[in-house]
Amino acid sequence: MNQKRIDDTVLALLYLGRHEISRMSDEVRTWKTFDWDAMNRLYEKGLIADPVNKNKAVAFTDEGLKQSERLFRELFETPDIDE
Repeated sequence: MNQKRIDDTVLALLYLGRHEISRMSDEVRTWKTFDWDAMNRLYEKGLIADPVNKNKAVAFTDEGLKQSERLFRELFETPDIDE
């Protein structure tokens, strides 16, 4: 099993569930409905806040949000093709 590829895919999919916690905060959170082992690895890499809590969402770190968006675009967007 390729854990790096799994972690990259989970991080990219977390981008879909992102939302701001409040207008007064720059914190961006996302729904944490993914494999706990992968979520813990992302936390250990410093990409998300500690997922072990009662909240249904977890905060991205600045670097985690950047990587999440980059991976999402890399994995799931298709380039425009001129006809």
